[in-house]
Formats: sequence, C-alpha cells, structure tokens
Amino acid sequence: MEKVIDIEDRIPTLRERRRKRTNKKFITLITLFFLTLFLLLYFQSSYSDIKTINIKGSNLVGEDVYKDESTLQVGQSMWSFREKEIEEQLKTLNWVKNVEVQKHWLTSVEIKVEEWQKVAYVSEGNAYYPMLENGVIFKESSTDVPIDAPIFLAFEDSDLRKRLLKELAELDLTVLSLISQIIATPTEADPYAITLYMNDGYEVRAEITSLSEKLNYYPSIVAQIESAGEYEKGIIDIEVGTYYRSYPEEYAPTQSDELLDVEATSSDETANTDEEVLANE
Repeated sequence: MEKVIDIEDRIPTLRERRRKRTNKKFITLITLFFLTLFLLLYFQSSYSDIKTINIKGSNLVGEDVYKDESTLQVGQSMWSFREKEIEEQLKTLNWVKNVEVQKHWLTSVEIKVEEWQKVAYVSEGNAYYPMLENGVIFKESSTDVPIDAPIFLAFEDSDLRKRLLKELAELDLTVLSLISQIIATPTEADPYAITLYMNDGYEVRAEITSLSEKLNYYPSIVAQIESAGEYEKGIIDIEVGTYYRSYPEEYAPTQSDELLDVEATSSDETANTDEEVLANE
C-alpha cells in the first residue's frame, strides 16, 4: 500500500524552492543593474579614453606619421573607432605592406606596422631616394651617400627597375649589404644585363632574371677564389655559368691596342723628323 503524503508536509519544501528561485532572480537583476550602471559610468568617464598609442615596426617614417594618419588621439574614446577601419586607412600608404590594430587593457591601442623592405637607392641630382621592394620610390631624400643598400645608376626603365627590386628583396641580407652600386648594361642580345660593384672590391656581371638565385652564392664563390692561393680582385660573371677573371686579365691591353700605340708613336716620330728637316731648311 502506497504511503500518502499530506500536502501540508510538502509546503515547507515548496516554499524553500520558491524562495531560492526568487533569490536567484533578484541576484540576477541586481547584477544586471550594477553591470549596466558600471558600463554607463565607464563610457561617460575618462576611464574609457585612449591613454597611450603604441607604434611598432616604424622604420621608414617616424611614429608620429602613423599616429597622424590613423586619426587616433589620446583622450579619444576607445570605442569610437573600429580596428579594421584604421587598418584599411593605414594600408593606403604606399610604403606600408600590412597593419594590425589592437586594443589593450581598455585604455591602450597598439598599431603593428609591416613596411615594404628598402632594397636600394636611386640617385637624382645630389639626393638619394630609397626604393622599396614593391617598386615605390620613397620620397624622403638624403644627401649622404647610403651604405645600407645599393645605389641604382642608369635605370630609366621603370619595369626593369621593379623587376630588379623584386630580385633584390629575395637576396640574403648579408649579400644585399655587400652591393655598392648596380648599373644597367643592356645589349641587343641581353636587355637584362647588369653590372654590380661590390663593397669588397669585386665586380659582378649578371642578369636580372636570375640574380637572386645565383647571387646568394656570392660568399661561397668569393671564398673559393680567395682559397686558391695567390689571387687578385676581379670580375665574377654569373650571367650564364659562373667564371672569374682578374682585373689585369680583363683590362690588359690587347695586341691590336699595342699595335695602335706603336703606330701612333711612329707617326709622332715621323712628324717630329719632318719638323726638324723644315727647320734646318
């Protein structure tokens, strides 16, 4: 036989459950109220303002340039802008490769900038302008001769220049730092021919189309040349294969040059003899 529980015996339990539900609702409402109040006070107070703007990765220009271009200011509300909008705005700068904007600790904004690599300089008048790997000539000049990247000479073709810049960007930084000057030396047979003057005294003749692939081996090529015992500075040709000639071998006078010198000397001696004969007469 089932035991019958009187409703009066269950009333205390029902009351306790009802009281707990009421307490939970009250606590939830109080929490929401204070949270809403806190957010209202926070947004209306100076605690929601930008206190610091940190710039990372700025090399080509000063940090103030990025702060100005972002339009962000200390004292501005942290919630008055969207990170993606600031990123797109800064990406319009032609020397900027990538940007990441982040909010930190409710009062700080961090802007991480990745700039296009500076791989060369172009000389215009008495000034030197940096050239970036994307082909942009960065119009911030210097009259000091650059030592951190090569100087371009005789590169009027912008397409050729961009292709060379792309190749230079793929070079090891140690190799890139060894290049002093690059001169365009095209021929009818090879429009991509260039000559590189290196800081260690060598001259390299190469092609733009295969420059990064072959020039990255430059340190080992030089090591092989200098380990061969007696050696002289000279020309390293990597246009087709790889071979080396010393400067005396490359620029030594040819037999025809010597013949011309002899003929010129003989002509001078004949002229002097004729003048002496006329003077005696």
